Amino acid sequence: MRRIEDPRLLKGGGRYTDDIPMPGAAHAVVLRSPHAAARILSIDTAPAMAVPGVLAVITNQDWQAEGLGEIPCIIPLKNIDGTDRAETPRGALAGDRVRHVGDPVAFVVAETPQAARDGAEAVMVDYEELPSATDLAAAHQPGAPLVWDNVPNNICFDWEAGDKAKATALIAQAAHVTRLTVVNNRVVVSSLEVRAAAADYDAAEGKFTLYVGTQGSWLVKSLLADNVFKLPEEKFRVVTPDVGGGFGMKLYLYAEYALVCMAARRLGRPVKWTSERTEAFLSDTHGRDNITEGELATDKDGKFLALRTRNYANMGAYLSTFAPFIPTGAGTKVLASVYGFQAIHARVLGVLTNTVPVDAYRGAGRPESNYLVERLIDAAARELGIERAELRRRNMVPQSAMPYTTAIGQRYDSGDFATVLDTALAKADWAGFPARRAAAAARGRRRGIGLAYYLEATGGGPTERAEVRFAADGMAEVLVGTQSTGQGHETAYAMLTSHELGIPIEKIRIVQGDSDVIPTGGGTGGARSLYSEGQAILLTTATVIEKGKQAASEHLEASVADIEFTPAGGRFTVVGTDRGVDILSLAKIQRERAARGESATLLDAAEVAEIKSHTFPNGCHIAEVEVDPDTGLVEVPRYIVVDDVGHAINPMIVRGQVQGGVAQGIGQAVHERTAYDKESGQLLSASFMDYALPRAEDLPDIEVELIEVPCETNPLGVKGAGEAGAVGSPPALMNALVDALAGDGVTHMDMPATPEIVWQALRTARAA
Repeated sequence: MRRIEDPRLLKGGGRYTDDIPMPGAAHAVVLRSPHAAARILSIDTAPAMAVPGVLAVITNQDWQAEGLGEIPCIIPLKNIDGTDRAETPRGALAGDRVRHVGDPVAFVVAETPQAARDGAEAVMVDYEELPSATDLAAAHQPGAPLVWDNVPNNICFDWEAGDKAKATALIAQAAHVTRLTVVNNRVVVSSLEVRAAAADYDAAEGKFTLYVGTQGSWLVKSLLADNVFKLPEEKFRVVTPDVGGGFGMKLYLYAEYALVCMAARRLGRPVKWTSERTEAFLSDTHGRDNITEGELATDKDGKFLALRTRNYANMGAYLSTFAPFIPTGAGTKVLASVYGFQAIHARVLGVLTNTVPVDAYRGAGRPESNYLVERLIDAAARELGIERAELRRRNMVPQSAMPYTTAIGQRYDSGDFATVLDTALAKADWAGFPARRAAAAARGRRRGIGLAYYLEATGGGPTERAEVRFAADGMAEVLVGTQSTGQGHETAYAMLTSHELGIPIEKIRIVQGDSDVIPTGGGTGGARSLYSEGQAILLTTATVIEKGKQAASEHLEASVADIEFTPAGGRFTVVGTDRGVDILSLAKIQRERAARGESATLLDAAEVAEIKSHTFPNGCHIAEVEVDPDTGLVEVPRYIVVDDVGHAINPMIVRGQVQGGVAQGIGQAVHERTAYDKESGQLLSASFMDYALPRAEDLPDIEVELIEVPCETNPLGVKGAGEAGAVGSPPALMNALVDALAGDGVTHMDMPATPEIVWQALRTARAA
């Protein structure tokens, strides 16, 4: 079934934050730091206030004067020694220091956007520039400039998981140990819709209304109320309209969201702010940015014994909302992947730098861990002389072992990893690759093939809510606690509701994103939406049916025990008769009876589902690359994915999600380079002139095949699919690239494999 939301969006019917009409609204611009590290000696706002149309210039002094709180990091974390992680206190505007280029310094509000820009240019800030630390590899070394004076060596946490003693012992006695250090390069999220926020304040009720593109209104509402304004949550209504891409980056409470609320209350009129693209590069959270050392120990037969990792994870200048959790709790849970390790030990060091904060990006820690493991396995295969696919197959957890608890403590409920691997190898014609390599060589090209088997652990909140309301216009409304940012939720939820209640798809309306209309919700993140919201919808529709039986007994004047419901037609009938009523008609009849003051059972229902288990989607990616040795240009002529995402309710949507994730993985692997100047701390790749996203011509026909191994821990049998493509693609591509260049002496390469980097690697290897 095609996505039902697409015609509206493709025809310009989308309603995004910047589209929302707000009569009388003022417009805001953020004045941002031009320095990576500096003291603020003084701020003179008088010249800006003299600019025609400027209404207010808000600084940290104003923020503090109103008693407003911090933009919080909500993840507690214990260091190895039992102490708490470091704090990086962050107001909406910088106080005495700025800590990265783009750090917000002043918020200028004016009658028009241009007046606000002119006002921002007129603000006079006297800075004392300081040394900065922007390079992850150097920032934690002794003598590096400190981002925060109270955080020695810029290490804000030092955390571990797993069995250190057992892993150490197994590595010491192993027949072979493969060691590899990999760089997981920083990426700019670059969502199609930039961030925006618009706020209004009702002085009579003392209530804020904030329109903002989020991945769930309720987290933003909670943090605004509890941490920033210190008011009851009912004093905030957060409305999320259509959202043009999120990828993790739109989960958080950003300074601008609090600032438009503050300004609206101060000025007594609505205030709007919309980011510009370069501003997004300097203010949206970035993704990835890890340097990870890995050790893979094997016995004499190539069986995996232990894995030991040390990950330096760049946090940027401030700890973002979930940032410490991404490389620790999220990333390490998949280190075992699909393999039967006896022991794993992981150590993660969070490193502060004078850069934009880093937080969750599609996959959130799991792509980084899978990347290390799959690159290590390829390196081990070369060192051991064992074929790459065979080494993986030899170490996979068999389906017969399910449910299986890994060396890092995760319990897999299902999975048939060997079948998925073999299906992918056959689909890609792995055995026939030498002929394709030879054909490329005849054209002067280097061709390589690489595979990566990934495993993802989905995340998200422990509960989810759904509500079904039968509206006066004849539609069945389904109110959900997740938030679509392009995934196709409207289609999936409507399909599920239609299947359970027999209501035609065109009579179902999905409602999301308004915290006044929907009291609670877990939002969207960690590929959690269908398996969590789906369970809530199943519970709610079951309640609707039970209430419908009572209502039908009232309408048809029969015993409840004699009423049956047939989902195929959405009809309640009296057993053994032809007397019945369809669900939409019954809902209307009961609503009209209640309106007349008569006793009537309404069909509306709401339920909250407990999400007791997460899911473990997995799959095999196989990439083929061709390299022009004269230019270093990398092309991707073939790409194969075989995925197990459990029961695929809408295979078309699943394939689209996987293809989108692969496109982002290709971008990270061979195109996207986030470059900071080591001396000045300036972001050198702060626009699409300098930051290369993949284009249509850079992408192959991404073939996706689905093998359904139903999940055993939710009634739908589904496994999260939204992040899968981005998890498996970077290691598959880089393994293929190393394979392509192995004949030239290249044994390792880090992302991004831009033409310049590939060309240099070839020249260096040939010289050696």
